[in-house]
Order: sequence, then structure tokens, then C-alpha cells
Amino acid sequence: MEYRPLGRTGVQVSALCLGAMMFGEWGTKDHDESIRIIHRALDAGINFVDTADVYSHGESEEIVGEALRGRRDDIVVATKVHMPMGDDPNRRGNGRRWIIAEVENSLLRLGTDWIDICQVHRFDPAVDVEVTLGALSDLVRVGKIRYFGHSTWPVSAIVEAQWTAERRGLDRPWTEQPTYSILTRGIERDVLPTLARYGYGVLSYSPLAGGWLSGRWRKGAGQQPSTRAGRLPERFDLSKPENQRKLEAAEALAQLAEEAGVSLIELAVAFVLRHPAITSAIIGPRTMEHLESQLGATDVHLGDELLDALDQIVAPGVTINPADDGWVPPALDPAARRR
Repeated sequence: MEYRPLGRTGVQVSALCLGAMMFGEWGTKDHDESIRIIHRALDAGINFVDTADVYSHGESEEIVGEALRGRRDDIVVATKVHMPMGDDPNRRGNGRRWIIAEVENSLLRLGTDWIDICQVHRFDPAVDVEVTLGALSDLVRVGKIRYFGHSTWPVSAIVEAQWTAERRGLDRPWTEQPTYSILTRGIERDVLPTLARYGYGVLSYSPLAGGWLSGRWRKGAGQQPSTRAGRLPERFDLSKPENQRKLEAAEALAQLAEEAGVSLIELAVAFVLRHPAITSAIIGPRTMEHLESQLGATDVHLGDELLDALDQIVAPGVTINPADDGWVPPALDPAARRR
């Protein structure tokens, strides 16, 4: 397993990060099987695990905590805060009250005394970024977390956070977790260059584009059933032109992978790892088979000729379906446009 510097934090992490979203009610309900998958990943050299409070409503964190018992000191653990954890409007968001309370909850679920990286799951323009950074800085100073960062933040918010930290004497964010794949290349335009300029560690998620690059989505195979497809029709409904274009790209990429002698999964993950701004690619297996199919991606080398061919299928800086970007600016809401 290759290890890379997590930005300028001084921490070394594996090129593959084990994503824990599918452990628990949202995916693998059998805790023992989830733990076996985690242990296999660790035995393969992965030392980086990413979860979130909202994944299976805390169950994922509990499974991760159980799996890391006796091995905690050797693993870099990232979790997240922001998403709703109940109907109470104060059990969510980026405010000081909730961040501090929920970090304490995550520590209990993880069964640990500290969190290596606490990430704010989404940007919230309704909360002053100084409030968010102040709460996280205090948690660093009392030893509850080691570093903090954010996930799927727009470039304007990333820059604002850096400047606010400098002006107010606060700790600054050190990591960003954006979505990135061959089908979702929008962050190549400005997010990735900005993160590189500020020395961020970047742990990108969904290298398989939510399953589109798993090999299941092929022409003639029809609509693929999945829990995500039911929840997110804008991203998976084949009646939408944007998703038809994704299907055409996935078909072309599958043929390219076959010609290169690698699986489409390995091609997709290796593509993400090739970008110089990416630290780790988060893989989110639901089964042991899923994990095994992705571990080999670190050994795949993509030459310039193959990368040029990829660029012909999906141009640099282009996300085929904007709904896949993970964050829609509130300024585009009809109410913000007086409609």
C-alpha cells in the first residue's frame, strides 16, 4: 500500500481510505461481517477510515469503533458533523452548540478519546464561518480532535475559511472531502487547484460515481435497481438526458478498460489517485467482494495515452450531470431568483 502526506498536517495516510457509509442499516446490516471487511482493509495496509455521525444514524461509527478496538493508535479516523440527527432543528448544522455536542456523541460511539479529523459535512451559508471554525478550534485545543476540515464545500467558502482563520487567530481547515470521479470532474476547474495552493489533504469520495463505474451500468442492461436510485432519481433515472450521457460515457470507459487489460473499477479508482492534488480515494464497499475489487487499483498505472483517451470521453473540468456534484448553491434556488 502506498502512503501519502495528508496535506501539511504531518500525517501519513494510505492512498485508499476505507469509507464506512455502507456499514450498518444503510448497507451491511451484519456487524460481524462489517468488522471482517474493515479488518481485511487494515490487513491490506489501509490506515485511514472515514465515517460520519449520520451514516446509519450513528451505527456506522459504532461498528468502526468496535472494529478498531486494540488497533486504534495505528489508524487515522475521520468522521463528520452537520447532517440532521433527528427532528430537533438544533441537532444539525454548523453552529457551535451542535458541533461540540455531536463531537462528544461521536467519541462515545467510536469508543475513543480523540478523533483524528472532524469534517463539516456540508457548507451552510446561514452560519458565520467564524462560529464554525471557533468551535472546531476549541475542540482541537482541548484534545477532542486533532485536525478539522470540511466536505463538498464550494471554492468561495474554502477561501473564506482560510482567510477567517488567519484574521481571527483560529485553527484553519486542513482537509476537504469532495466528490470526484471520471464522470464528475467539475472540481478540477477551481476546487482542486485552490486546495493544492493552501496545502490541503484531499480525501475524495465516490470514485465509482455512485456505482456508475462499477460495471453494472451498461447499454442494454436497463435501469439498475438500488437504494440510491430510489432516493436520488435525478442522478440515476435513465429517462433523464444527463443520465443517458453518463451511460454512454460508462460504456465507452468500460471498453477502454478492457482494451487496457484492467477492470473498469480499477481504472476509475486509479484515475482519481493519479491527480496530484488527491491524497486518498475513499472506497465504500458493502461486501468483501466489493473491497477486493478495489484494492488492486493502487497497482494500476495510467499512462499519458490512456489519460488522453479518458479526456476524450469526459473532458477535464466537466461533470456530466451537475446533480452529482453534491452541493447546489442556494443562490440558484427559485426563491433566491425571485421566482
